[in-house]
Amino acid sequence: MQASLTNQYMMNNTIQFDKALIQKYNLTGPRYTSYPTAVVFDDSHTPVTHVANLQSQANSTDPLSLYFHIPFCDTLCFFCACNKIATKRREKADLYLDYLEKEMQMQSQWIHPDRPVEQLHLGGGTPTFLTEKQMRRMMGMIRKHFHLIEDDSRDYSIEIDPREAPPETIELLAELGFNRFSMGVQDVQEKVQKAVNRIQPIQMTLDAIKACRVAGAKSVNVDLIYGLPFQTLDSFKDTLNQIIALSPDRLSVFNYAHLPHLFKPQKRILFEDLPSADEKLAILDMTIQTLNEAGYVYIGMDHFAKPDDELALAQENKQLHRNFQGYTTHADCDMLALGVSAISYYNNTFSQNNKSLEAYYHQIDQGHIPIIKGYALSEDDLVRRQVIQDLSCHFELNTADLAKQFDLVFDHYFAYEIPALKQLAEDDLITWSEDLIQVTSKGRLLIRNICMVFDIYLRKQTEQQFSKVI
Repeated sequence: MQASLTNQYMMNNTIQFDKALIQKYNLTGPRYTSYPTAVVFDDSHTPVTHVANLQSQANSTDPLSLYFHIPFCDTLCFFCACNKIATKRREKADLYLDYLEKEMQMQSQWIHPDRPVEQLHLGGGTPTFLTEKQMRRMMGMIRKHFHLIEDDSRDYSIEIDPREAPPETIELLAELGFNRFSMGVQDVQEKVQKAVNRIQPIQMTLDAIKACRVAGAKSVNVDLIYGLPFQTLDSFKDTLNQIIALSPDRLSVFNYAHLPHLFKPQKRILFEDLPSADEKLAILDMTIQTLNEAGYVYIGMDHFAKPDDELALAQENKQLHRNFQGYTTHADCDMLALGVSAISYYNNTFSQNNKSLEAYYHQIDQGHIPIIKGYALSEDDLVRRQVIQDLSCHFELNTADLAKQFDLVFDHYFAYEIPALKQLAEDDLITWSEDLIQVTSKGRLLIRNICMVFDIYLRKQTEQQFSKVI
């Protein structure tokens, strides 16, 4: 019975690659890891307002999600758009942990001691930049200030770099409680790796995945990027086949956005070395077909998973959620984020820490939680956030349920959006019945465009701040 349900899910989750439609809709737009997006945050949200928000929930014992940002990397990948600091000096992390512990002390005093941390994620940068001693120290600090759970219900993940995560490191991470691992690969071709300054032989990746399996990992994710210098249709197919042979549970296949005016390391990538727009579309089409034939299902927005993976099961059961960590199964958790540049979503309010390491340290020295900006969601934001969550996670929107949840009349509330929705329907990106909007197989790749229809802030935007949707 379960097998037949899974087969039905895979059939319902097919993608149709329509080049003409993709070219028509290939605009710039958000990835909707949040709504509103971070460009809406403003500096009227201060450490004082953040503390007041924490205090308002001080008695809550609902499950909590924690995120910690470790900004350091041993080497600089030229394609990277993350908030990171490239350095060989591991001792820099000791000072960072000093300040991170001070931030934990300040933030955790407003978190109920019995509030269980259901989800934990370490991102960066490269969390495996930390030495064994530093990693043990960090996890000890977290356990001291927050209520970590020790049983198998925990969802504790970490981003690892296979170049500095030998089996003994992964064994340590498992000992410390991590049971999900995500690793960057991007491409396995040596010419591409040299061009982006990330030399990582496939054997390293294989060894890391094997070590994760030995450690009892719940899931292993691999990140790939298409659109990098010297990639071709044939070379990326070879990359995919080599990665599929390693059998990761999840794959994230991102489109490289070349924005050297925003991200200085990308200036070392020559535009003339990048694949053409047509080649990138061909790579995307091939990627979808290849992963589908290998048994992976399309979760949405660059993500694929095996049909028995928790992400796929959550999507099938309408329990999938999307936040700054990507797709997740923990829809009901407040997320408290700590470390430089980290963004919390707590009690329907966003709070972002200072992006500058020096400023982050300075604020903490002044006795302040290092918030630099944020945003409290309005009732309209909550409505639109729910719409975008439903569409991006489940490829459908039950307008009757939405109307009941928020006490509104859909066609009246979204009168401005109706013409755009009709156009999407004419282009066969959605079907629209009385109570249900469903994304078609052609529309799944363009889900960002469909979500953008409901983004009220895009109407006011005059400056390009997002990557192309494909």
